[in-house]
Order: sequence, then structure tokens, then C-alpha cells
Amino acid sequence: MDHGKHRAPAEYEAGEGCLTTLIRIPVRIVVLVVVLPVRMVWDALVVAARAARRSLLRPLGRCLSWLFGTLVVVPAGRLYASVLTPLGHVLRWVAGAVFVWPWVALWRYVLVPGARYGLVVPVVWLYGAVLTPLGHVLRWVYRELLAPAGRGIRTAVGLLLTAVLVLPVTGLWRYVVVPLALAAARLAEHLVVRPLGWLYRGVLTPLGHGVARLLDGLARGIAAAGAGLWAAVVWLVGTLLVAPVRWLYRRVLHPVGREIAAAVGIAWQVAGYISRAVGRAVAWLARHLVGAPVAWAYRTVCTPVGHFLRDRIRAPAARAAVEAGRAARSALRSARETVRQARRDAWRALVGGPGTAEPREPGRPGTRTLGSTTTVPSVAPEPEISSPGGKRAERG
Repeated sequence: MDHGKHRAPAEYEAGEGCLTTLIRIPVRIVVLVVVLPVRMVWDALVVAARAARRSLLRPLGRCLSWLFGTLVVVPAGRLYASVLTPLGHVLRWVAGAVFVWPWVALWRYVLVPGARYGLVVPVVWLYGAVLTPLGHVLRWVYRELLAPAGRGIRTAVGLLLTAVLVLPVTGLWRYVVVPLALAAARLAEHLVVRPLGWLYRGVLTPLGHGVARLLDGLARGIAAAGAGLWAAVVWLVGTLLVAPVRWLYRRVLHPVGREIAAAVGIAWQVAGYISRAVGRAVAWLARHLVGAPVAWAYRTVCTPVGHFLRDRIRAPAARAAVEAGRAARSALRSARETVRQARRDAWRALVGGPGTAEPREPGRPGTRTLGSTTTVPSVAPEPEISSPGGKRAERG
């Protein structure tokens, strides 16, 4: 006989019934309808967050980091290196000079020598020269004179105290107090203890046993009644409350909760697939409706226009600006030279000075003068002392 034909399906779970089968598909459909917008909104928020992080937050963080390093860290480092460090060294030196060095000098040169020569040395001398010999003398007097006298006096005083105090007290205790105490104890035993013992054994003990047995019986009866009442209450609660609640949980709430949880998980996965498909469709539409026309316009229109503006307008304008700048700098340099020459001529006209030197042939380049220590062989050196007129001409 083949038992494989009657095997239960793989997805079967114990406790499933018609209620579970009836609510499974509607619950999954309803949960999918409810979860799908939430999943799509979640995926949209995730994509927006990633895009914002990649295109906005990361560059903003780098910019803020660069600004912080440029505006705060570098000036702070320069301020620390150029101002705070020398100021700290100066403050440390001032604090040491004001607070540390005076106390160190006071301790080293005032307190320590004063304590050593004003206290320690006299005390050591007093101990070695006065107190030690005096202590030896007192020890000899105590050992040789006072100790034997003290032992004799102590023996005499001990004998006197024993005869006056100890012997009378001992006799009083032994021959008066102890017999009286024994007689009182015997009297109390015959008059109090034995009657009380007979009363306890003959009256109180039987009465206590009877009361204890009565109370025990009452307690057992009350306990039996309470146990029966508790058993009845437990049976009623278990039959009328626990059993229906257990059946409701086992047959209704647990299958419904399990199916709802499974439906939420499956609906979340299916909503993820749907959201991913919708996102891919939106991306495809955006790429073909917006990205491709923008890329085509950038390649076919903006790039040639930009190249034309760069090659035909910006480059000639930049070259013209460079040439204009060079011409302006040359004109300013010529104007400054002209103004400088006019100022020099006006100064010579007002103050007076040597005239313009006549053109002459250039001097011998290899000779040695006061300003040059180079000597060319086979060339006669020029005189090292020049005339006053030549000095004035050189100054002019």
C-alpha cells in the first residue's frame, strides 16, 4: 500500500481550518493595498535621501570642512604658533618669577638654614650633652634606690590591705551571705516553685492540649471548606472563562494574527517589487523624455555654441585684453620715466648741478676701480683716488 498519496502538503500547518483558508487571500489583498503606498513612499524617501546625500550633503560637508579648516583651523594654528605660544612662555616665566622663585629662595635660603641652625642643631646638642646624661643618672637612681624601696612598700601595703579589707569581706561572704542565700532559695522552692510546677503540670497543660485540639479541628474544617470553595471557583473560572478564551485564541486570534503577519511580510516584498518596477519605469521615462533631449541639445547646440564663443569671442577678447594691459603698463612705465626725468631736471634747475656729460668712447672695461676688485692681465690699473669733479659727476 502506497502511503505517499495521503501525505500532507508542505505548507500545511497544524491547527489550520476553514477559517484560515477563507481569510488568507482577502487579508493578503487588503494588506497589499494598504502597504503598497507606504512601501512606495518609503522607497521614494530612500532614493531622495541617497540623492541628497550624494549631490548635496557630501559636497556641503566638504565645503564646510574646507571653510572650517581655512577660516578656523589655519588662523588658530597661526595664532597659536605666533601669539599664544610666546605669550604662554612669557606668562610661565612671569608666573615662575612671581610665584615660584621667591618661595623656592625663601625655602632654600631662609627656612631650611633657620630650621637647621636655629632648631635642629640646638636640640641635638641639648639631647646629646644634657638630656642623655641626666637620663642615665635618673635610671641609676630608680634602679638602685627607688625600686628596692618600692618593692618593700608594696609588700607592706598589700599585707595591710589584706588584713583590713580582704579577710573581713571574705568571712562575711562565706559565713553570712552564702548561708542566708541558701536558706532563702530553699524557702522559695517549697513555697513558690513546687506549687507553680504542680499547677502547670496538672491544670494548664491538659487545658492547653484541649484548646489546641479544638483549634486544630476548627482550622481543618475551615481549610477543607476553603479548599472545596476554591476548587469550585477554579472549575467555574476554567469552564466559563479560560476554556472559551483559550478556544478563541487558538481557533481565531492566533490564525488571524499569523495570517496578518505573513500577509504583511509578503505584501511588503510584493510592494517592493512593484515599487522597484514603478521606479524603473519612471527612470526610463525621465531618461527618454528629459535626459535624452537634454543630452542631444547639449551635444548638438550648447557644445558648438560654447566652442564658437570660446574660440571666436572669448579668446580674441582675452588676447586683446592682454595686449591692452601690456600697452597700458608700457604707457605707465614711460609716463613714470618721463615724470622722473622732469623732476630730476627741475631739481637740477633749482639747486644746480653738473651738466650732462658729453658722449665719449667707453672706458676700458677691464680696469680695477674702487668699486671693482677685478684685474685683467696686461691692463694698467686706473688710479684708486679719483678727482672731486669725477665724484660729483658719478653722484649726478
